[in-house]
Amino acid sequence: MKVRSPISTSAMISSSKFLTAAAVLMLPALALSGQTMVAEKINRPADAKSQPASEKPQIRIEKRTPAYWRVTFDNPPFNVFGPETIPQMEKVVAEIEADPNLRIVVFDSAVPGFFLTHYNFTQPLSESTSLPSGRTGLHPLPDMLVRISKAPVVSVALIRGRATGVGSELALASDMRFASKENAILSQWEVGAGFVPGGGPMARLPRLMGRGRALEVLLGSDDINGELAEEYGYVNRSFDDDKLDPFVDALAARISGFDRQAIADTKRLVDFASLPSDPEIGAGWDAFIQSVQRPVAQKNIGRLMEMGLQTNPDIEARLGHYTQTLVDK
Repeated sequence: MKVRSPISTSAMISSSKFLTAAAVLMLPALALSGQTMVAEKINRPADAKSQPASEKPQIRIEKRTPAYWRVTFDNPPFNVFGPETIPQMEKVVAEIEADPNLRIVVFDSAVPGFFLTHYNFTQPLSESTSLPSGRTGLHPLPDMLVRISKAPVVSVALIRGRATGVGSELALASDMRFASKENAILSQWEVGAGFVPGGGPMARLPRLMGRGRALEVLLGSDDINGELAEEYGYVNRSFDDDKLDPFVDALAARISGFDRQAIADTKRLVDFASLPSDPEIGAGWDAFIQSVQRPVAQKNIGRLMEMGLQTNPDIEARLGHYTQTLVDK
């Protein structure tokens, strides 16, 4: 099978298993938005288990008030983000941008133990090829993250469970992040598997926590709990788990009552001083595309899949531990 890529390929793959791993790693670059699938709101059909993956709703929008929405990821068992998620997420982001009454949106999860995790490594490559770039000119995953950061409404990540890869990158793209001390885990695990993160953490993390700590998170590729995430500036604050929801809900309700134009103008001016440029995000994406073609990345993802990535709860819950086992002794 030949992998389609926006850049030339030079690395030859030594086995069909590793070819599959490399192909699925390419999916985020190829699974780009432009489709029109609508994210389901509130109620899941009774026969959802029998629906094709491309139609199964993974994101729910609850409009608590016209000014305050909850966007909930609900793709058990691990809240994996895949090509079928991209058009649903694109629809959500477009709604956030367009609604004239919205002031604040909170991203959360309905899946115990998992906020949002890494890309889906099992979908056929054909589901992700030949989709156009997003509105910013970037590929749709980084495109949507950039648009969330620049939207005229406030975005908050309520992190309970694991935010790995895409989940961490969505949290970083949000305006604020609040985490459970006991039950939040954040990580950028990619370097541990031999490739470069693609959703912008190299551009965002140094602005939040400084260069040294950002490199510790990115190059250490280990799990960061909620308490340490607060100390490092990865999140705004961490709370005892039973206090997390009440705090976020009260803050969101408070902000939702303020003037929309004042919110939008204040956020825009803060963005001037704090957001990375689109080319910075794009450079990270290009590095990701190049890195996933290298044999070491293909080999390591293949090994993780053999261990039980996406099927074994222990692998998903302790991904930092298992990437350490990939190190050649």
